[in-house]
Amino acid sequence: AMSAALVGYSSSEEEQEQQEEGGSRDGGAQGPREASSGRPRLPAPAGLPGDPDPEEAVSDDSSRHGGRVRGFPHERGNWATHVYLPYAAQEEFLELLELLVSRARTYVPSLAAMEEFHLSLSQCVVLRYHWIEPFVRCLRERLAAFHRFFCVADQVKVYTNQNKTRTFIGLEISAGHFQLLELVSEVDGVLEEFDLPTFYKDPSFHISLAWCVGDLSGRLEGQCLRELQDIVDGFEESAFLLRIQWEQIRCKSGNKYFSFPLR
Repeated sequence: AMSAALVGYSSSEEEQEQQEEGGSRDGGAQGPREASSGRPRLPAPAGLPGDPDPEEAVSDDSSRHGGRVRGFPHERGNWATHVYLPYAAQEEFLELLELLVSRARTYVPSLAAMEEFHLSLSQCVVLRYHWIEPFVRCLRERLAAFHRFFCVADQVKVYTNQNKTRTFIGLEISAGHFQLLELVSEVDGVLEEFDLPTFYKDPSFHISLAWCVGDLSGRLEGQCLRELQDIVDGFEESAFLLRIQWEQIRCKSGNKYFSFPLR
C-alpha cells in the first residue's frame, strides 16, 4: 500500500508542497523549443521548498489564507500553475460534505470544508509569465485527443501534505485510475518540456473535501475514518453523485484559467 503522505496538493485551499528535489532534473531533458531562438531558457526549479499558493498570486498577507505560509517567496513574473479536473458540486454533494465535515469535527474541531473541488493532474509548479502561453498551447495539443470518461470517487481517505503542515480528508478514486494515469502522462510530458517537476509516482487520485493545519492524521484515521466511510456508503445519492463524468481539464496560472474540453 502506498503511503498517503506522498500525495500532493494544490488548489485555492491547498497550495501544495513541491517535491523536494535536491539536485537538478535530468540534464538531458529537452527545454522548450523557443530556447533555440536565443530566448532565455527557463531555469529548472531546483527543489522548491514548499507551498505555492495559486490563489494569492500577489498578496503575501498570511491572514488572508488562514495563517498558511507560502513556501516560496512571491516574485513578480512567477506564476503558480496547476492542472486539474474541476468537479462541479451539486446540492446533494454539499449535503454529503456537510454530514462528513460535521462528523469529522467531533474528532478535529479545526477542520474546514473546501469551497471548490477538483482532482489534481499536476503539482503546483512555478511558471515565468512569458512561458504561460506556450505552456498552455502545448497542453492543448497533447490533450486534444482525450475523450470524456467516468471515475468513481467513493473511498474516504486521510492525507497529509509532504512536509506534514496540513491534513486533508479526501474521496479517493476507486475506478477510472487508468484513464487518469494516461492524462497525467500527457501533462507530465508538457512539464518535462518546460523543466518543471512532474506529478507523483503512484499517485492516489482524490477529491479533497476538508483540511486543517498541522498533522492530525492520527485523530482522523481509524474510528473517525470508519464512521466517515459509513456515511458515504449509506448516503442515498452516493452512487449517482460519486460516479463522475469529467468534461474538461483546467489549468490555472496565477489568476488566469484555461479550459480544455474532453471530446
